[in-house]
Amino acid sequence: MKRKVYKQLITLRFEKMVNFIKAQAALEFLTTYGWAFLVILIMIGTLAYFGILNPSKILPDRCNIGSEFECLDFQISGTANTFKMRLKNNVGEPIDVSSITLGSESAAAYSCSTPPTMPTAWKSGEIKDLTWNGCNSAAAGIVTGEKGKVLVKIKYYSVTSGSNYLHEVNGDIFSGVI
Repeated sequence: MKRKVYKQLITLRFEKMVNFIKAQAALEFLTTYGWAFLVILIMIGTLAYFGILNPSKILPDRCNIGSEFECLDFQISGTANTFKMRLKNNVGEPIDVSSITLGSESAAAYSCSTPPTMPTAWKSGEIKDLTWNGCNSAAAGIVTGEKGKVLVKIKYYSVTSGSNYLHEVNGDIFSGVI
């Protein structure tokens, strides 16, 4: 009887020890991967803190204005406080532009004190250079050396239809600020 009890005790201890070894291996496995995951998180946080992972630096310059106008070139200047755009009339007929409004997504609106002369009798396929001067780049959060986004709203009408039939095109320009 004693032998049987001792044998059962030894068997129980052995099973507990095997379970303990399995649990210890699982815990070591999870701990090792936990530390590796923590190191990766710290590295990503450090790269983001120093601006290496700033996606706006990676994104290309773009000019998205409706199909009515083709944006051929653009420039946002923080040092000269100017905004320049070269547009092509793709409406298919001569138009008069009643207004071109600039804006930004920041709390302070992007505005310029000297807008260009609005094109009149702008023929289809004709290219116009537009320059705004005296822009409040710094107040609108547009910083030299960074990427800036300017919202553009163009209101125009066909020469044949007249100003009663006004059209509006919204767009944006995302570019490096020089």
